[in-house]
Amino acid sequence: MTIHPTLPQPDPVACGCDAAAGLVPVDAAIATGLAVLRSVTAVEYLPLAQAVGRVLARDVAAPVPLPLFDNVAMDGYALRLTDLLGPGPWRLPVAGRVRAGDAADRVPLGAALRILTGAPLPAGADAVIPQEQVTHREGHIAITSRPRPGQNIRRAGEDVAQCAPLLAAGGLLGARAIAALAGSGAGDVAVTRRLRVAVISSGSELVRPGAPLRPGQIWNANAAMLAAALAQPWIAPSIMLACADDPAALRAAVAGAARDADIVITTGGVSVGDEDHLRRVIDSLGGRTHVMKLAMKPGKPLSIGQVGGALWLGLPGNPVAAFVTWHVVGQVLAQAMAGIARPGPAKTLATLTAPLRHKPGRCEFRPAQQLGHDARGVLRVCSLEGTGSHRIAQLAQADALVMIPAEAEALPAGAMVEVLPL
Repeated sequence: MTIHPTLPQPDPVACGCDAAAGLVPVDAAIATGLAVLRSVTAVEYLPLAQAVGRVLARDVAAPVPLPLFDNVAMDGYALRLTDLLGPGPWRLPVAGRVRAGDAADRVPLGAALRILTGAPLPAGADAVIPQEQVTHREGHIAITSRPRPGQNIRRAGEDVAQCAPLLAAGGLLGARAIAALAGSGAGDVAVTRRLRVAVISSGSELVRPGAPLRPGQIWNANAAMLAAALAQPWIAPSIMLACADDPAALRAAVAGAARDADIVITTGGVSVGDEDHLRRVIDSLGGRTHVMKLAMKPGKPLSIGQVGGALWLGLPGNPVAAFVTWHVVGQVLAQAMAGIARPGPAKTLATLTAPLRHKPGRCEFRPAQQLGHDARGVLRVCSLEGTGSHRIAQLAQADALVMIPAEAEALPAGAMVEVLPL
């Protein structure tokens, strides 16, 4: 087996971008959002079957030891080692049979008990010899090799001791966590309430997908994309609204959403065009904008603020930019609000299969394809060519985002880059 040198670890927080003139680095924007958001604290108790994918609200200590009692790891024969006198071989009568679910028995002196996997260890037994290592004939077993003390015995509490930590708050309850809870006897579990999210798609040109278009109109891809991204067990079914580029209509929509939601996500209307009204709308409602103009491509117009009791996340209107900013920034803030202990997409490292060029100034998250691993076990990734924040069809071909540092003008094939799998 070949041992390869350990690769450097991706930075769990930093994106590698520097602040361009008047622009906020991605890491600083995320830190600002984390500082101003209000985490969900309400707790509800759910049966385990309904808690899958939810956020554990409280640390859980093991209410009982696991295993609950000394039990047997495989089919065989339980015996006392003191009954194996002399150098062997040995012959013991089989005095009974114990199955999983039976009450604990006792091994008679000078005898063995037939025992099956999971059965409680009989009192007096200090080893279990596998059935394959004995010869069973006429009610007796013949043993040629002395078992080790404790062989094939699972001791009570060796998995986890009673009152020892079992699960930490902030974890998502998947199959493994549910198994630990169920095995400990828990019928229900405390989880944080689901995050409430409202999505407002702004733009007079937007039409519901499937509806006929008039000249100059487009179908609303952002709403469908965000609805899919928000389809998580820890998020309540989202409020989806569409609004024309009208300040009064936007104000009413944002005000209503902020009353009911923990996060108000808007798409479009956050740049500096004549019909970009959202920042003024937020101000008119007594809200605050903490982040404007991100040092990131795509996604420069991203805004982070507060309106009413809600966090406001103003995503760009172009679909790829909206997707990338949600993936890089938005979901980190949403996960933190929901109480997830380690929010954010998991970065990994990969090597480029082809060179790429980049205009210095802003860090870039470029759609890419993962191409499997090389002979060293290192992931390979290929950046998609001709990317643009409007190229939604190309986004569908990607399964990762390559992170290009702000100062990089070119990266050669074979360069190690950080990657966000999608």
